[in-house]
Parts: sequence; C-alpha cells; structure tokens
Amino acid sequence: MSTIELKHFIIEHLSQIDDKPFLTALKTIIETKISGDTYELSSYQEERIDSARKDLKNGKTITHNELQKEIDQWLNTK
Repeated sequence: MSTIELKHFIIEHLSQIDDKPFLTALKTIIETKISGDTYELSSYQEERIDSARKDLKNGKTITHNELQKEIDQWLNTK
C-alpha cells in the first residue's frame, strides 16, 4: 500500500472510531510527528540506559520466564 493509499484508508475509516483513548493516543502520535521535535532524555534516563547497556554487555540478564516468576512473587507479597 502506498503512502497516499494509507492516508486515504486512515481518513476514510477514522470517522468510524469512537474509542477515545485510542484517538487520544493517535492525536499524540500525530502531534509528535508534525512538531518534528525530538525527545530529550534527562540525565537520570541516560544513566539508566547506560547502566542497562553495561548489564547487557556483561551478561547480566534474565529470561522472560525468570522475570515473570519475580513479578509473580512480588505481586503475591503485596
């Protein structure tokens, strides 16, 4: 589907959507794309990303199943 076809499809079907949270999310996406602004990370966010990258590089990871078990345990203690 070409870009023009995609635009026509979206415009054509948008009026049939009444899901306010979905429309609000779509509005946010559109505003972000139109503004052309880039998202600036805080120094804390940059530090957390750097830390996560170091952990990944050093093999400090767990499987999805292990994480799920930790989450389940945490939820059961609350």
